[in-house]
Amino acid sequence: MTKSARLLPAARDLVNTLVIANRILFDHDVVDAFGHISVRHDKDPAKFLMSRHLAPGLVTAKDIVTFDRDANAVADPAQRYYSERFIHSEIYKRRPDVVAVVHCHAPPLIPFGATRTPLQPIYHMSAYIGAGTPVFDIREAAGMTDMLIRTPALGAALAETLADKPLVLMRGHGATMVGAGIPQVVYRAIYAKLNAALQMDALKLGTPIYLAPEEAAKAAAANDRSLERAWNLWARAARAKRKGARA
Repeated sequence: MTKSARLLPAARDLVNTLVIANRILFDHDVVDAFGHISVRHDKDPAKFLMSRHLAPGLVTAKDIVTFDRDANAVADPAQRYYSERFIHSEIYKRRPDVVAVVHCHAPPLIPFGATRTPLQPIYHMSAYIGAGTPVFDIREAAGMTDMLIRTPALGAALAETLADKPLVLMRGHGATMVGAGIPQVVYRAIYAKLNAALQMDALKLGTPIYLAPEEAAKAAAANDRSLERAWNLWARAARAKRKGARA
């Protein structure tokens, strides 16, 4: 019996949610032709689901592949996979609390990973950033590279930098966010990008007044209680956009 024969299939709802998450992230300019989102398998937490090598805005249910803890495809294999799937596999190994991961190259986030100015929460919607935003420098882990996380070792180094935080910036590359589910990690990705843009505007005006740690913690908890409100809106808009494109 093969590995794929022994593997229970992921719930259809989970696969469909992952597909729509790809579309939402594209619609909100968090990802473009590049970037990816994954989710833990609902029946086997040692495995995760992610699209084959494809632009996020084009992902459908038939493109979803199941990977094991070492980022090997074990169900619905494709000819090509994201080279940076090790970002996801190594984070899942080290963070049992993480259920979903987003990796993106959203332009507003790039300056905060390439300068000494830390990304900080400038408004309540992005309060979760107050937990800290470490910066991963691939040069320190592997010297001169093409900047991509192509190996388990580099994925492990990134996961170690992330530690217990919700987001890690990647110098000259982008950012990776984690969450307790798809709606939360999508929320975090969207509002990290918006926070970065607002923080940049505020820095041009003067010295920003950021949320205090206690404010950030309280606001983040309140936001987490309203994730469904944001998710339902974004998902409805994404589905309507695709339906209109097919009409």
